[in-house]
Amino acid sequence: MHLKMYVTISEEDKIALFDVDPDSGRLESTGEAQVTGRPAPLAINPDRSRLYVGRRDIKEISTFEVDQNSGDLSMVGTVPLESDPCYISTDKTGKYLLSAYYSAGRAAVHSIDDSGTAVAPPVEWRATGTGAHCMQTDPSNRFAFVPHIAGGNGPNLIFQFRFDEASGHITPNNPPTVAQEPEAGPRHYCFHPTKDILYFSNEQASSVTAYNLDSGNGTLSAFQTLSTLPDDYEGRNSCAQIHMSSTGDFLFAPNRGHNSMACFAVDSLTGRLERTAIVLTEAVPRAFSLDPSGTFLYAAGLESGRLAAYRINRAEGNLDHIETYDVGAGPMWVLITPLG
Repeated sequence: MHLKMYVTISEEDKIALFDVDPDSGRLESTGEAQVTGRPAPLAINPDRSRLYVGRRDIKEISTFEVDQNSGDLSMVGTVPLESDPCYISTDKTGKYLLSAYYSAGRAAVHSIDDSGTAVAPPVEWRATGTGAHCMQTDPSNRFAFVPHIAGGNGPNLIFQFRFDEASGHITPNNPPTVAQEPEAGPRHYCFHPTKDILYFSNEQASSVTAYNLDSGNGTLSAFQTLSTLPDDYEGRNSCAQIHMSSTGDFLFAPNRGHNSMACFAVDSLTGRLERTAIVLTEAVPRAFSLDPSGTFLYAAGLESGRLAAYRINRAEGNLDHIETYDVGAGPMWVLITPLG
């Protein structure tokens, strides 16, 4: 299997490309693609033929063709935006590109044409609230969720939508929002691979919350919250992304401030979490990713400009360091995908 890694290097206007060794987890640099305008969020379509890049300074989303042999990128289209996107993803059909807008307080949906290129204008440009930070559809492709942080920069809510995969339109669900504990600040989320469960990272609360998903109605109900920090830590901190292994047995959430990766074991029956380790890593680990097999984890230090590679130690519930790579100033996103 040919594994490719893409890392947006926001302060150098480029995407760094790496081959991932599926046995050792080590990386080999294979060049870079120049992308002006502070590239940040990435998404790939279901057949992995197109990579989408949010360009935050010039307010565009660009579509790149992915060479299935080398993983090299060629731009095939760009759509203008009214604000800068902080998150992008495709729906399960690959016909729509979803995006969230922190500053504008919006959720958007763009059509993707038959060539795999995102096109303008958006079919949906919906006001939600300041601090909108993520948008994905559920496995059934009938529902979508948009979390909004707290801390004075957002309403501290998760918006619930129904998603029409025929038209790309979203409509508020009933209820339209999910209330949070004070200053929780839901930011990003991921789905359990086999259960109707979602896990949210809470930016301001430095915690992770597990939610049951009513798969018929598309509504969320929380059932567990755990801290991502050591009990004795008193410094400043915030959470960022969150990812679960493809095998569904481990969940990870980074701490920006404590500069660590919180590791959680996932109960195979209930989906409940148990924190197993907090592993120190690169400074301000905003972006990270797991390989498709759920064997390796890669954490990028926004301040350090380095990418740390780890093997997931399932026996002890922590991370074993493999190697650290200099990748460039301001790594903002890490995406790993099989090709060919």
